[in-house]
Amino acid sequence: MANVTNYNFAGKKALVRVDFNVPLNEQGQITDDTRIRGALPTLKKILADGGALIIMSHMGKPKGKVNPKLSLGQIADAVAAALGTPVKFAPDCAKAGAAAAALKPGEVLLLENLRYYPEEEGKPVGIDKADPGYDEAKKEMKARQKEFAKTLASYADCYVNDAFGTAHRKHASTAVVADFFGTDDKMVGLLMEKELTAVDNVLNNIQRPFVAIMGGSKVSSKIGIIENLLGKVDRLILCGGMTYTFAKAHGGEIGNSIVELDKLDVALGVEEMAKKNGVELVLGSDSVCCTGYDFGTFSVKPGAEIKVFPSNAIEEGWDGLDAGPESREKFAKAIEGAKTILWNGPAGCFECEEFTAGSRAVGEAVAEATVEGAFSLIGGGDSVACVNKFGLADKVSYISTGGGALLEAIEGKILPGVAAIKGE
Repeated sequence: MANVTNYNFAGKKALVRVDFNVPLNEQGQITDDTRIRGALPTLKKILADGGALIIMSHMGKPKGKVNPKLSLGQIADAVAAALGTPVKFAPDCAKAGAAAAALKPGEVLLLENLRYYPEEEGKPVGIDKADPGYDEAKKEMKARQKEFAKTLASYADCYVNDAFGTAHRKHASTAVVADFFGTDDKMVGLLMEKELTAVDNVLNNIQRPFVAIMGGSKVSSKIGIIENLLGKVDRLILCGGMTYTFAKAHGGEIGNSIVELDKLDVALGVEEMAKKNGVELVLGSDSVCCTGYDFGTFSVKPGAEIKVFPSNAIEEGWDGLDAGPESREKFAKAIEGAKTILWNGPAGCFECEEFTAGSRAVGEAVAEATVEGAFSLIGGGDSVACVNKFGLADKVSYISTGGGALLEAIEGKILPGVAAIKGE
């Protein structure tokens, strides 16, 4: 497999898939440029070699239609500032042949949002899976997706995938386009390489004790990861909203707290699997609860009360929203002394200041263990937001830019974006 570091881009046009799906405010200004900064080493290497850059990305979910609010034209100036060189913009990613052909070494062209075209995602439009003609429509769309990818490939001499955040998608720009480049002219970028190395460190290069922290609201969305981790970790901390599904599975009272009543048997199964594998399962024993929380605005309603309850004895009318003081102490103790740490998902509704203590305790314990020599991988949007909010970003080993891609990699799945580069 070709490598960005050893590849000479001099005189070549490089088609680079990045993940510039950055958050914008109402004025179209970037509120967090982490993803742009993450791609800079790869982009600057190509320019330094004397290559020309053709950058492609998606933004949001326009669902195959043009949506000015999701135009990458809004970020062209920010990309130019980050690269330190002017950036040209192609307002139609599928009709950028002339603009790409005119590029000289050292020049940069940013393509418009790939997802303006349904062919990027390759899903049939306007037809339900249950409809009789769905299979034919899917076959037709796959053919169109291949042609779309061929068009994108025609712009360049080589292809670089540096978008780990979309590596789990078999989209035109992340997987199919690689088929149109020779083995020596397609490669993963430096950011993707770092991401894959970080995942490998927590799955295949484990230093023990290995502690994983899984938070978030639902057991169902994490079950595949949890099951895979139970064969690898020494301790598994389960926190956040899934606390209440486990409490309910044992007949506990959880008030108005979030719960998956159809996953109680799954929760019990996780406990059984942990016991069988000799994994210490750490669950929260108390919760910070509230009588009036607005999940839409992440705020406490006027007049609402806040109180700590045992996680299995929460009164009616109360929502469990964060790990209580006893739970925080348990989590910190479980993280102490770890040599490999994976954290995905917050311990509570950290967006609201009243319910940040659980996630902060986890973050600080992870940071402390990292100082003591642990390798810590933080992944998933909310976990990343936590470490940034608490000022811990520079105190952990690695922060992943990929949400779904990271989770699927941890789950043990093959990522189409990586497989396409390897020719698998």
